[in-house]
Amino acid sequence: MTEQIAVSGLVATTPREVVTSDGLAITSFRLASSKRRFDRSTGNWVDAETNWFSVVAFRQLAKNMASSISKGDRVVLFGKLKVRDWDNGERSGTAVEIEASSIGHDLMFGVSSFVRVKPNSEEVEEVEEAQEDSEAELQPA
Repeated sequence: MTEQIAVSGLVATTPREVVTSDGLAITSFRLASSKRRFDRSTGNWVDAETNWFSVVAFRQLAKNMASSISKGDRVVLFGKLKVRDWDNGERSGTAVEIEASSIGHDLMFGVSSFVRVKPNSEEVEEVEEAQEDSEAELQPA
C-alpha cells in the first residue's frame, strides 16, 4: 500500500544519516504523532493514542534533514505512506514507514529560519557555519 500522507509530530529519535557506497544520502528517524482532544468534563486537553512512524528521506532532502532536524523537534511532513507486513521466522509484525518528500519545523511550537542551499557539500558547510554565527547573534548577552 502506498498513499500520500501529511503528518505532524515529534522527532522521537536522533536522525541517522548514512551514505551508500554509490553516494546515495539516506536519513531516517522515528516520529511520534499524538492526537489531543479537549475533555469538556475536566476542562483540560488530554493526549489520545500515539501513532509511530519510521521516516526516511533520500538525496538532497536527506542531507538537508540531517543538518536541520533534531530529536525533540516538532515537524510537519508530507510523503508516501508504506505499510508492510514482515515475518523473520521468529517474529512478525507490520512496518509503517513514510518516505518524506517535504518536511519542516511546525511553527505552532516555535520559530525557524530558512537558508537556501545548492546541492554542493562545500556550500552546505558554509551555510551551516553561517547559521551557527546567526544563532550566536540571537543569544542574549
